[in-house]
Amino acid sequence: MIRPTAETADDGGPDERRPGTGRAVAVLVLVTLGALIPLLGPSAALQGTGEDPAPGVGGIALLRTLLFTALCVPVGELFVQRLSKRLPGAPEVLPRSWALYAAGVGFLAALGLASVVATGNLVPGDLGEIDVGGLYASRDGKLALLELNAFALAGLLVLFGSPRAQVWPLAAIAVAEALRAHPTVEHSPLVGSALTLVHVTCSALWVGGLVYALRTLRLWGGGSAKGAGHRAVAGRRAGAGAGAALLGLYARVAAVLLAATTATGIWSTLRRMPPETVVEQLTETAYGRVLLAKALLVVVVAALALSARNRLRRVSDPLTSYAPARAEVVVLGVVVAVSGLLTALPVPIRW
Repeated sequence: MIRPTAETADDGGPDERRPGTGRAVAVLVLVTLGALIPLLGPSAALQGTGEDPAPGVGGIALLRTLLFTALCVPVGELFVQRLSKRLPGAPEVLPRSWALYAAGVGFLAALGLASVVATGNLVPGDLGEIDVGGLYASRDGKLALLELNAFALAGLLVLFGSPRAQVWPLAAIAVAEALRAHPTVEHSPLVGSALTLVHVTCSALWVGGLVYALRTLRLWGGGSAKGAGHRAVAGRRAGAGAGAALLGLYARVAAVLLAATTATGIWSTLRRMPPETVVEQLTETAYGRVLLAKALLVVVVAALALSARNRLRRVSDPLTSYAPARAEVVVLGVVVAVSGLLTALPVPIRW
Protein backbone atom coordinates (compact mmCIF):
# COMPACT_ATOMS: atom_id res chain seq x y z
CA MET A 1 0.00 0.00 0.00
CA ILE A 2 1.29 3.43 -0.92
CA ARG A 3 2.06 5.55 2.10
CA PRO A 4 0.04 8.71 2.60
CA THR A 5 1.50 11.89 1.20
CA ALA A 6 1.78 15.25 2.83
CA GLU A 7 -1.10 17.58 2.17
CA THR A 8 0.56 20.50 3.89
CA ALA A 9 3.30 22.71 2.48
CA ASP A 10 5.31 20.89 -0.14
CA ASP A 11 8.18 19.37 1.82
CA GLY A 12 8.19 21.00 5.20
CA GLY A 13 5.97 20.67 8.22
CA PRO A 14 2.75 22.60 8.50
CA ASP A 15 4.26 25.11 10.91
CA GLU A 16 7.43 25.79 8.93
CA ARG A 17 7.69 29.27 7.48
CA ARG A 18 9.57 29.75 4.28
CA PRO A 19 10.16 32.78 2.06
CA GLY A 20 7.75 31.82 -0.68
CA THR A 21 8.54 34.79 -2.91
CA GLY A 22 12.29 34.21 -2.78
CA ARG A 23 11.86 30.52 -3.52
CA ALA A 24 9.53 31.24 -6.45
CA VAL A 25 12.02 33.70 -7.92
CA ALA A 26 14.87 31.18 -7.50
CA VAL A 27 12.85 28.47 -9.23
CA LEU A 28 11.95 30.85 -12.07
CA VAL A 29 15.61 31.79 -12.55
CA LEU A 30 16.69 28.13 -12.60
CA VAL A 31 13.97 27.17 -15.07
CA THR A 32 14.97 30.08 -17.32
CA LEU A 33 18.64 29.12 -17.22
CA GLY A 34 17.75 25.49 -17.88
CA ALA A 35 15.74 26.51 -20.93
CA LEU A 36 18.47 28.80 -22.26
CA ILE A 37 21.07 26.01 -22.34
CA PRO A 38 19.37 23.91 -25.04
CA LEU A 39 17.99 26.96 -26.84
CA LEU A 40 21.19 29.02 -27.06
CA GLY A 41 23.75 26.25 -26.67
CA PRO A 42 23.85 25.01 -30.29
CA SER A 43 25.21 28.27 -31.70
CA ALA A 44 27.99 28.38 -29.11
CA ALA A 45 28.87 24.70 -29.51
CA LEU A 46 28.92 24.85 -33.33
CA GLN A 47 30.97 28.05 -33.50
CA GLY A 48 34.07 27.46 -35.62
CA THR A 49 33.53 23.72 -36.11
CA GLY A 50 32.41 23.88 -39.73
CA GLU A 51 29.33 21.84 -38.86
CA ASP A 52 25.81 22.82 -39.77
CA PRO A 53 23.05 22.43 -37.16
CA ALA A 54 20.06 20.25 -37.81
CA PRO A 55 16.81 22.15 -38.43
CA GLY A 56 15.26 23.43 -35.20
CA VAL A 57 18.08 22.05 -33.07
CA GLY A 58 17.40 24.47 -30.20
CA GLY A 59 13.72 23.58 -29.92
CA ILE A 60 14.44 19.86 -30.22
CA ALA A 61 17.07 20.10 -27.49
CA LEU A 62 14.57 21.85 -25.21
CA LEU A 63 11.92 19.19 -25.88
CA ARG A 64 14.39 16.40 -25.13
CA THR A 65 15.41 18.15 -21.91
CA LEU A 66 11.76 18.27 -20.84
CA LEU A 67 11.30 14.63 -21.81
CA PHE A 68 14.33 13.51 -19.79
CA THR A 69 13.16 15.55 -16.81
CA ALA A 70 9.68 14.05 -17.04
CA LEU A 71 11.25 10.59 -17.00
CA CYS A 72 13.51 11.31 -14.00
CA VAL A 73 10.77 12.57 -11.66
CA PRO A 74 8.52 9.47 -11.45
CA VAL A 75 11.45 7.05 -11.66
CA GLY A 76 13.08 8.78 -8.70
CA GLU A 77 9.86 8.73 -6.68
CA LEU A 78 9.36 5.00 -7.18
CA PHE A 79 13.01 4.36 -6.38
CA VAL A 80 13.10 6.31 -3.10
CA GLN A 81 9.69 5.03 -1.99
CA ARG A 82 11.10 1.53 -2.32
CA LEU A 83 14.20 2.50 -0.33
CA SER A 84 12.07 4.02 2.44
CA LYS A 85 10.39 0.66 3.03
CA ARG A 86 13.73 -0.72 4.19
CA LEU A 87 13.83 1.72 7.12
CA PRO A 88 12.11 0.33 10.21
CA GLY A 89 10.18 2.95 12.13
CA ALA A 90 10.36 5.54 9.35
CA PRO A 91 7.48 8.07 9.24
CA GLU A 92 4.53 6.95 7.15
CA VAL A 93 4.03 10.32 5.46
CA LEU A 94 5.79 10.96 2.15
CA PRO A 95 6.00 14.06 -0.06
CA ARG A 96 3.15 14.44 -2.52
CA SER A 97 3.88 12.98 -5.91
CA TRP A 98 4.80 15.08 -8.93
CA ALA A 99 4.35 12.11 -11.27
CA LEU A 100 1.10 13.35 -12.81
CA TYR A 101 2.64 16.72 -13.69
CA ALA A 102 5.72 14.95 -15.07
CA ALA A 103 3.53 12.73 -17.25
CA GLY A 104 1.79 15.81 -18.65
CA VAL A 105 5.09 17.55 -19.42
CA GLY A 106 6.50 14.37 -20.93
CA PHE A 107 3.42 13.86 -23.09
CA LEU A 108 3.66 17.40 -24.49
CA ALA A 109 7.39 17.04 -25.12
CA ALA A 110 6.89 13.67 -26.83
CA LEU A 111 4.07 15.19 -28.90
CA GLY A 112 6.37 17.98 -30.08
CA LEU A 113 9.12 15.53 -30.97
CA ALA A 114 6.65 13.26 -32.78
CA SER A 115 5.47 16.22 -34.87
CA VAL A 116 9.06 16.82 -35.95
CA VAL A 117 9.49 13.17 -36.96
CA ALA A 118 6.15 13.26 -38.80
CA THR A 119 7.42 16.19 -40.87
CA GLY A 120 10.53 14.39 -42.05
CA ASN A 121 12.70 15.58 -39.13
CA LEU A 122 11.88 19.17 -40.00
CA VAL A 123 10.16 21.73 -37.80
CA PRO A 124 6.53 21.91 -39.06
CA GLY A 125 5.38 25.32 -40.21
CA ASP A 126 1.68 24.44 -39.89
CA LEU A 127 -0.49 21.44 -39.05
CA GLY A 128 -0.93 20.56 -42.71
CA GLU A 129 2.74 19.58 -42.97
CA ILE A 130 2.44 16.90 -40.28
CA ASP A 131 1.94 13.42 -41.70
CA VAL A 132 0.59 11.49 -38.72
CA GLY A 133 0.16 8.31 -40.73
CA GLY A 134 3.79 8.49 -41.75
CA LEU A 135 4.82 7.85 -38.14
CA TYR A 136 3.78 4.21 -38.56
CA ALA A 137 5.99 3.82 -41.62
CA SER A 138 9.36 4.58 -40.01
CA ARG A 139 11.34 3.26 -37.07
CA ASP A 140 11.78 6.72 -35.55
CA GLY A 141 8.07 7.39 -35.97
CA LYS A 142 7.08 4.20 -34.16
CA LEU A 143 9.47 5.01 -31.31
CA ALA A 144 8.03 8.53 -31.07
CA LEU A 145 4.51 7.08 -30.85
CA LEU A 146 5.67 4.61 -28.21
CA GLU A 147 7.00 7.42 -26.03
CA LEU A 148 3.84 9.47 -26.53
CA ASN A 149 1.56 6.60 -25.55
CA ALA A 150 3.80 5.58 -22.65
CA PHE A 151 3.61 9.03 -21.04
CA ALA A 152 -0.16 9.04 -21.54
CA LEU A 153 -0.45 5.62 -19.91
CA ALA A 154 1.81 6.65 -17.01
CA GLY A 155 -0.40 9.67 -16.35
CA LEU A 156 -3.56 7.55 -16.42
CA LEU A 157 -2.07 5.05 -14.00
CA VAL A 158 -1.27 7.83 -11.53
CA LEU A 159 -4.67 9.44 -12.03
CA PHE A 160 -6.52 6.19 -11.31
CA GLY A 161 -4.48 5.22 -8.27
CA SER A 162 -1.91 2.75 -9.61
CA PRO A 163 1.35 4.73 -9.46
CA ARG A 164 3.56 1.66 -9.01
CA ALA A 165 2.46 0.30 -12.37
CA GLN A 166 4.18 3.34 -13.98
CA VAL A 167 7.36 1.30 -14.00
CA TRP A 168 6.28 -0.44 -17.22
CA PRO A 169 5.54 2.61 -19.41
CA LEU A 170 8.59 4.37 -17.92
CA ALA A 171 10.75 1.38 -18.87
CA ALA A 172 9.28 1.52 -22.37
CA ILE A 173 10.31 5.18 -22.67
CA ALA A 174 13.88 4.36 -21.62
CA VAL A 175 14.04 1.53 -24.17
CA ALA A 176 12.62 3.78 -26.91
CA GLU A 177 15.24 6.45 -26.16
CA ALA A 178 18.01 3.85 -26.28
CA LEU A 179 16.84 2.51 -29.64
CA ARG A 180 16.29 5.99 -31.08
CA ALA A 181 19.84 7.03 -30.24
CA HIS A 182 21.32 4.18 -32.27
CA PRO A 183 19.83 3.71 -35.77
CA THR A 184 20.19 0.35 -37.48
CA VAL A 185 22.81 1.74 -39.92
CA GLU A 186 25.20 2.23 -37.01
CA HIS A 187 27.91 -0.33 -36.31
CA SER A 188 26.65 -2.78 -33.62
CA PRO A 189 23.49 -0.76 -32.85
CA LEU A 190 22.27 -3.21 -30.19
CA VAL A 191 25.47 -2.74 -28.19
CA GLY A 192 25.04 1.03 -28.39
CA SER A 193 21.37 0.77 -27.40
CA ALA A 194 22.23 -1.43 -24.41
CA LEU A 195 24.82 1.09 -23.21
CA THR A 196 22.37 3.96 -23.63
CA LEU A 197 19.62 2.06 -21.82
CA VAL A 198 21.84 1.51 -18.79
CA HIS A 199 23.05 5.12 -18.98
CA VAL A 200 19.53 6.59 -19.17
CA THR A 201 18.15 4.29 -16.46
CA CYS A 202 20.96 4.95 -13.99
CA SER A 203 20.85 8.68 -14.67
CA ALA A 204 17.09 8.84 -14.11
CA LEU A 205 17.39 6.91 -10.83
CA TRP A 206 20.26 9.15 -9.70
CA VAL A 207 18.71 12.51 -10.56
CA GLY A 208 15.08 11.77 -9.74
CA GLY A 209 16.02 9.79 -6.64
CA LEU A 210 18.05 12.65 -5.19
CA VAL A 211 15.22 15.13 -5.72
CA TYR A 212 12.69 12.92 -3.94
CA ALA A 213 15.15 11.90 -1.21
CA LEU A 214 15.77 15.56 -0.36
CA ARG A 215 12.05 16.30 -0.38
CA THR A 216 11.54 13.39 2.01
CA LEU A 217 14.42 14.51 4.25
CA ARG A 218 12.97 18.00 4.35
CA LEU A 219 9.52 16.66 5.25
CA TRP A 220 10.63 14.18 7.91
CA GLY A 221 13.07 16.55 9.57
CA GLY A 222 11.11 19.77 8.97
CA GLY A 223 8.71 21.68 11.07
CA SER A 224 9.37 24.12 13.85
CA ALA A 225 9.99 22.82 17.33
CA LYS A 226 9.51 26.27 18.88
CA GLY A 227 6.73 26.12 21.41
CA ALA A 228 6.18 22.42 20.75
CA GLY A 229 5.93 19.76 23.42
CA HIS A 230 8.54 17.14 24.18
CA ARG A 231 6.64 14.58 22.13
CA ALA A 232 6.68 16.82 19.05
CA VAL A 233 10.39 17.53 19.46
CA ALA A 234 11.12 13.82 19.89
CA GLY A 235 9.05 13.07 16.78
CA ARG A 236 11.01 15.63 14.79
CA ARG A 237 14.32 14.12 15.93
CA ALA A 238 13.13 10.62 15.05
CA GLY A 239 12.03 11.85 11.62
CA ALA A 240 15.36 13.59 11.08
CA GLY A 241 17.17 10.39 11.99
CA ALA A 242 15.05 8.42 9.54
CA GLY A 243 15.75 11.07 6.90
CA ALA A 244 19.48 10.74 7.51
CA ALA A 245 19.21 6.96 7.19
CA LEU A 246 17.26 7.31 3.94
CA LEU A 247 19.76 9.76 2.47
CA GLY A 248 22.62 7.48 3.52
CA LEU A 249 20.92 4.48 1.90
CA TYR A 250 20.34 6.51 -1.26
CA ALA A 251 23.99 7.63 -1.24
CA ARG A 252 25.26 4.04 -1.24
CA VAL A 253 23.09 3.15 -4.23
CA ALA A 254 23.90 6.47 -5.95
CA ALA A 255 27.61 5.62 -5.86
CA VAL A 256 26.88 2.53 -7.93
CA LEU A 257 24.63 4.53 -10.25
CA LEU A 258 27.35 7.14 -10.76
CA ALA A 259 29.89 4.42 -11.57
CA ALA A 260 27.53 2.78 -14.08
CA THR A 261 26.64 6.13 -15.66
CA THR A 262 30.32 7.08 -16.01
CA ALA A 263 31.37 3.70 -17.38
CA THR A 264 28.62 3.55 -20.01
CA GLY A 265 29.23 7.18 -20.95
CA ILE A 266 32.96 6.57 -21.52
CA TRP A 267 32.28 3.37 -23.46
CA SER A 268 29.72 5.11 -25.66
CA THR A 269 32.15 7.97 -26.30
CA LEU A 270 34.92 5.60 -27.37
CA ARG A 271 32.50 3.85 -29.73
CA ARG A 272 31.72 7.15 -31.46
CA MET A 273 35.15 8.71 -31.10
CA PRO A 274 38.11 6.38 -31.70
CA PRO A 275 40.71 6.80 -28.92
CA GLU A 276 43.22 8.47 -31.22
CA THR A 277 40.71 11.20 -32.15
CA VAL A 278 39.04 11.85 -28.77
CA VAL A 279 41.15 14.86 -27.77
CA GLU A 280 40.72 16.51 -31.16
CA GLN A 281 36.97 15.91 -31.35
CA LEU A 282 36.36 17.11 -27.79
CA THR A 283 37.51 20.57 -28.84
CA GLU A 284 36.76 20.73 -32.58
CA THR A 285 33.25 19.27 -32.83
CA ALA A 286 30.03 20.56 -31.28
CA TYR A 287 29.19 17.13 -29.91
CA GLY A 288 32.62 16.81 -28.34
CA ARG A 289 32.48 20.26 -26.74
CA VAL A 290 29.11 19.65 -25.14
CA LEU A 291 30.22 16.19 -24.05
CA LEU A 292 33.28 17.73 -22.39
CA ALA A 293 31.10 20.30 -20.62
CA LYS A 294 28.83 17.51 -19.40
CA ALA A 295 31.81 15.53 -18.09
CA LEU A 296 33.10 18.55 -16.16
CA LEU A 297 29.65 19.13 -14.66
CA VAL A 298 29.48 15.50 -13.55
CA VAL A 299 32.82 15.99 -11.76
CA VAL A 300 31.30 18.97 -9.93
CA VAL A 301 28.25 16.88 -9.04
CA ALA A 302 30.46 14.12 -7.68
CA ALA A 303 32.34 16.63 -5.51
CA LEU A 304 29.08 18.07 -4.14
CA ALA A 305 27.76 14.58 -3.47
CA LEU A 306 30.91 13.69 -1.57
CA SER A 307 30.63 16.88 0.48
CA ALA A 308 27.01 16.16 1.38
CA ARG A 309 27.74 12.55 2.35
CA ASN A 310 30.75 13.54 4.49
CA ARG A 311 28.71 16.18 6.27
CA LEU A 312 25.92 13.69 6.82
CA ARG A 313 28.32 11.32 8.60
CA ARG A 314 30.06 13.95 10.72
CA VAL A 315 27.21 16.01 12.15
CA SER A 316 24.18 15.12 14.20
CA ASP A 317 21.60 17.12 12.25
CA PRO A 318 21.05 15.63 8.75
CA LEU A 319 19.54 18.88 7.51
CA THR A 320 23.05 20.37 7.45
CA SER A 321 23.74 18.16 4.43
CA TYR A 322 20.75 19.70 2.67
CA ALA A 323 22.64 22.69 1.22
CA PRO A 324 25.37 20.80 -0.71
CA ALA A 325 22.87 18.14 -1.75
CA ARG A 326 20.50 20.83 -3.03
CA ALA A 327 23.39 22.37 -4.98
CA GLU A 328 23.99 18.90 -6.38
CA VAL A 329 20.38 18.82 -7.62
CA VAL A 330 20.82 22.20 -9.32
CA VAL A 331 23.98 21.09 -11.13
CA LEU A 332 22.29 17.81 -12.07
CA GLY A 333 19.49 19.87 -13.59
CA VAL A 334 22.09 21.62 -15.73
CA VAL A 335 23.51 18.21 -16.68
CA VAL A 336 20.04 17.12 -17.84
CA ALA A 337 19.75 20.28 -19.97
CA VAL A 338 23.20 19.68 -21.45
CA SER A 339 22.22 16.06 -22.17
CA GLY A 340 19.15 17.29 -24.02
CA LEU A 341 21.37 19.56 -26.10
CA LEU A 342 23.79 16.69 -26.73
CA THR A 343 21.09 14.49 -28.27
CA ALA A 344 20.13 17.24 -30.74
CA LEU A 345 23.65 17.97 -32.02
CA PRO A 346 25.27 16.14 -34.93
CA VAL A 347 27.14 13.01 -33.90
CA PRO A 348 30.92 13.47 -34.40
CA ILE A 349 30.77 13.42 -38.21
CA ARG A 350 30.50 16.30 -40.67
CA TRP A 351 27.01 17.10 -41.96
